[in-house]
Amino acid sequence: MSFVLALLMQVGPFVGAGTKPASPLPPELQNRKAKGKQAEKSVTLVPIDPFQRCLSLPDPDEAIAQAQLMLNTAKGGDAARANHCLGLAFARQGRWTDAEAALVAGRDAAEDEQSELKARLGALAGFSALESRNPQRALPLLDQAAGDADMAGEKQLSGDIELDRARALVMLKRESEAGAALAKARGAIPTNAEAWLLSATLSRRMNDLPAAQSQIEEAARLAPTDQAIGLEAGVIAAVSGRMEAAQRSWQSVIALDAKSPAADNARSYLKQIAP
Repeated sequence: MSFVLALLMQVGPFVGAGTKPASPLPPELQNRKAKGKQAEKSVTLVPIDPFQRCLSLPDPDEAIAQAQLMLNTAKGGDAARANHCLGLAFARQGRWTDAEAALVAGRDAAEDEQSELKARLGALAGFSALESRNPQRALPLLDQAAGDADMAGEKQLSGDIELDRARALVMLKRESEAGAALAKARGAIPTNAEAWLLSATLSRRMNDLPAAQSQIEEAARLAPTDQAIGLEAGVIAAVSGRMEAAQRSWQSVIALDAKSPAADNARSYLKQIAP
C-alpha cells in the first residue's frame, strides 16, 4: 500500500493526523491544578457555597467525600449539583464509568426547568462514556443533551455536544451522520478551529478532498499555530498530490515545536515522502 493511500485510509482517534486526545477536556476538567492553587491562596469572609467549595477542592478524594456528604441530604437541584461535583471528581481520577453514573444521576435529579444544567450534565456523561470507549452508551446521552441545550438556547454548549456526537458516530462507523453533526457544530460555533479540523479530517477520510481543503484552510485561519491543524493540512495536501505543500505544512509543524509528539509525526511523514 502506498504512503498516500495509507494516509487516505487513516483510522484511529478522531483527531486527524494530530496528537490531541480523542475528546478534548470540557472546561470543568481543565486547569484543575492551577485552580486548586488559587483556591488555597484565596481568602474571603463571604460564606462559600458547598457546591462551589466542592468544585474548587484540588484533591479529588476530598471532593468525592464532600459530594457524597452533600448527597446525604440533597434533593432536586442540590442533588444535581452534588452529583456534578462527584462526577467531575471521578473523572479527574480517570474513573470514567463512575463519572458517567454520577453525572447521569445529576441530570435526572435536575428540575425540569433546569434545561441548561441537564444539558451540561448529560454532555459530561456522554463525554465520560466516550472516554470509556463506549460510543453506544455515549450517543443517546449526547442526543438527549443536545435537545436540552437547544431548549436552553445554549449555542456554545450545543456546538460542543455536536462535536462529541460526531466522535461517537465516527466510532460507530456512521460517517454521514457524523458529517451532519459537524455541520451543526460549525453553525453553532463557527470560530471553533477544532470543529473545522474534525470536519476536514472526516472529509478527507470520505475522499471529499475539495471540502477537506476548504475546511482545513478555515481551521488554519482560526488557529494558525495549532500543530494538529498543520499535520492534517499536510496529509490533505499529500493525498491530493501536492507534495511540496505537504512538506511545507509538516516543516511548519516542526518549526513551531521541534520536541513535540506532533513534530515527531511530521518528521516521520517527511521521511516517507522523501525521494
